[in-house]
Amino acid sequence: MKPEALKDLNVAVIGAGYAGATTAYALHLMGAKVTVYEQAQEVKEVGAGIGLRPSTMDQFRQLGIFDAIDAVTSPSDYFEILTADSQRIAMEEWPEKDAFSADTHFVHRGDFIDALLNVLPAGMVKLGHRLSKIIDNGSSATAVFDNGVTVNADLIVGADGIRSQVRNQLFSDKPPVFAGEHAYRVVIPMADTYGLVDDGNLRMYMGRGTKIYLLPLLHRNEVSFDVTCLATDSTPAPVSSKEQLLKVVEGFDQRLIDITEGLDMDQVNLRAVYDIDPVDNWHSNSVVLVGDAAHAMCHHQGQGANSAVLDAGALADSLKEANSVSDALSHYQANRKPVTDVLQHESRQGWSEDEVNDVFPNQHQGQIAARS
Repeated sequence: MKPEALKDLNVAVIGAGYAGATTAYALHLMGAKVTVYEQAQEVKEVGAGIGLRPSTMDQFRQLGIFDAIDAVTSPSDYFEILTADSQRIAMEEWPEKDAFSADTHFVHRGDFIDALLNVLPAGMVKLGHRLSKIIDNGSSATAVFDNGVTVNADLIVGADGIRSQVRNQLFSDKPPVFAGEHAYRVVIPMADTYGLVDDGNLRMYMGRGTKIYLLPLLHRNEVSFDVTCLATDSTPAPVSSKEQLLKVVEGFDQRLIDITEGLDMDQVNLRAVYDIDPVDNWHSNSVVLVGDAAHAMCHHQGQGANSAVLDAGALADSLKEANSVSDALSHYQANRKPVTDVLQHESRQGWSEDEVNDVFPNQHQGQIAARS
């Protein structure tokens, strides 16, 4: 689209998470009139760490905010996969490092969203706006919020996460799918991890039906400690206990057991893991999905936030290159959906058939197998 047309483009972004904030900034840079509508009264993230891949850091470089992200992250050279008793299975450099001339960076989720929101112009984000209805008018769209506000826009971007109302009302009413997993997440002092990740690199320990991730946040002198295990309880926020978690990590390196023993369970976040089945269509002529709203995936590949950032860049590029909004949205989906379909599938391959059989009785196998 011509620069003049982009400057006249009125965009409403639904959701102020990674996908929404990055998309808003990318479209703002093109000159579009962007407003972000967030349902929460305060934007905050559960305290845990994530990895930003070289392609993602390169996207931030293209957007001119590399330094803002770099300031709250720690670079990493490689990742290591080990058995439960610390025997090395593999040690590899992060893919794409050379191709994008960037390192993988580790970041605390809260720091990451704060950094993204801080680069947005003052007043762009409107809090306390919960979407109740979205209307596709063809060449425009209308968002209606619970607080009585109604917004008309040339383009509405659904960045409202795994339980997206935009997706549910316009593109797919299929609910999120339980992954058969629980994830315990907590950030702890580096000193409490017995030097296991003092070098700044990710380590994943694999037991039968359980994985333990240690993701170092050197700039904070902290480590994100994540225990993911197969589980049958699909309650979104199950009740956790120290005894239960210690049973999950039985048979692991004694240092990992000692870390678990020392956890303050009030700080541990336990969630059942969900993703969504691939959505056939992400867009109309005036509404489009990005991030988890389009392709929420399990965390085994560490690609959720990365995919959201790359969506934002791809959508902005498509709008610049296409002749119309509708053509841009078609081009964006054609570019990104094949990639995220593969990532969604791969992220479901976190466990062997024997591990799943150990945890789920045969009568539940259909549900788990259908996800593959």
